[in-house]
Amino acid sequence: MIEVIILAINGWKCPLTKIAANYTQDRSSNFDIYLPAWIAKHNMLIFGLLFFCGATFTFFRWIGKI
Repeated sequence: MIEVIILAINGWKCPLTKIAANYTQDRSSNFDIYLPAWIAKHNMLIFGLLFFCGATFTFFRWIGKI
């Protein structure tokens, strides 16, 4: 949740991207992350959905419905 809060505060952008931008002129979607370009382009959607599913599963396990 701390990471989500940090991303929300920074306009849904990683604050480390600004630091990485100082070291290269490349601005492709995966210039600051070791992922294929198609995953890096949809990073927030893919990993956000996985996070939501995991949190939902954990919640239902916690209340004893699964």
